[in-house]
Amino acid sequence: MLTFFDSDRASRRRDFLKVGSLALGGMSLPWFLRPDARGENSLLRDKSVIFLFLHGGPSQFETFDPKMNAPANIRSATGETATKIPGITFGGSFPKLAARADRLSIVRSFVTGDGNHDIKPIVSRDSFGANLGSIFSRIRGSNDPNTGIPTNVALFPRAVEPMAQGTNGVVNFPAFLTTGPFGSACAPFDPSGGGAVISNMRLNVAMDRLDDRRNLLRQLDGVQWALSEGRQVEALDRTQQQAFDVILRGVGDAFDLNREDPRVRERYDTAPLVRPDQISRRWNNYNNYVDNARSLGKLLLLARRLCERGCGFVTVTTNFVWDMHADVNNATMTEGMGYLGGPLDHAVSVLLDDLQARGLSEKVLLVVCGEMGRTPRINNAGGRDHWGSLAPLLLAGGGLRMGQVVGRSQPNGGEPNSEPVRIPNLIATILQTLVNTGELRLLTGMPREIQQTLASHEPIAELMP
Repeated sequence: MLTFFDSDRASRRRDFLKVGSLALGGMSLPWFLRPDARGENSLLRDKSVIFLFLHGGPSQFETFDPKMNAPANIRSATGETATKIPGITFGGSFPKLAARADRLSIVRSFVTGDGNHDIKPIVSRDSFGANLGSIFSRIRGSNDPNTGIPTNVALFPRAVEPMAQGTNGVVNFPAFLTTGPFGSACAPFDPSGGGAVISNMRLNVAMDRLDDRRNLLRQLDGVQWALSEGRQVEALDRTQQQAFDVILRGVGDAFDLNREDPRVRERYDTAPLVRPDQISRRWNNYNNYVDNARSLGKLLLLARRLCERGCGFVTVTTNFVWDMHADVNNATMTEGMGYLGGPLDHAVSVLLDDLQARGLSEKVLLVVCGEMGRTPRINNAGGRDHWGSLAPLLLAGGGLRMGQVVGRSQPNGGEPNSEPVRIPNLIATILQTLVNTGELRLLTGMPREIQQTLASHEPIAELMP
């Protein structure tokens, strides 16, 4: 345990700052930051992944395979829009992404395998019951050695929107944090209030000053101010001072959107696109639609900030919204896409432009998909039901080959009409983007599960550079 002194600006009262073992993600930072842990590592490719999980199962028709030549009860209920790739159209809700199609790869032969509401492919038997980020955390380590940012982070709406629903009782949210056989040190850091990381960052001050993460950030700012005034941090060796600086400079700043340029925050903001009073309250998922609109853009902004500072894998998801049965819980396809299509189109497009402007397009791989697709036929109520035989998949950046459509679907949009791309192929593509898998195969001490993944899974060949 490290102990530092803080000073209250008003009362000059000295408080202790205690950082319990600095075990961010279960790794002792002073050990991790020692010089022998900071050498160059050719195993890692200096890339990051943002995995945007569309919770509930998006339709392949209304997203990126509209099938406008099919009968009315099959083709996209929202029409189509021409893209920058000749002859390729997207669903009518995505004009901004269509204009950026040369920076995307769309997979039209992606099969998730069943129509169950779970969170495949981010957590599945193909990832050994672990969040994909936990596999990478086991390879890379729990924290970036230079900034202290956790390697593996999961972002839910409350991480950026205090009015959003919490994770308790929301479908499958806790499962995003599972680590399978890789242990708690590899668990995703959940800045909305869960996970092991926050419990290991404690300030020894009154509890009413630590009600939420924002108060924690203000306390860290106070300590930083005290140091800038010339006060001495007592009894620290060099690596402990590095660890202390990590907490102040790396973790605190990265998770605080208030430190972002207000103009950038405004560009990402999806809340103005769908106001709560525009959403029908007849759907039980009303609050989920509201949370999605309010938080999606800010979640992707936060994900960019984390990747920029060394985070390797960020899972982003909002509440359960893409389940458009047109039943008591869920909207019809046309109404539901009105709530969800605009925010997704806007937020992903702004992220792509932001990454490009910052020179990060080749360093950050964006993956967008859900756990399944939707039925080829629109049901009598105007919705689509569960379908595991075909699902939409979008990828961008990461040094992969962009500006293409991979695979084909059958005329009714129900199954692949070319070699299927499956979850293991997506996992292999992600891992090969993040690490030199040839070197990884030669390492001793790697878990059997990781070696098995590398041996048995083939990446999506058309994406490989």
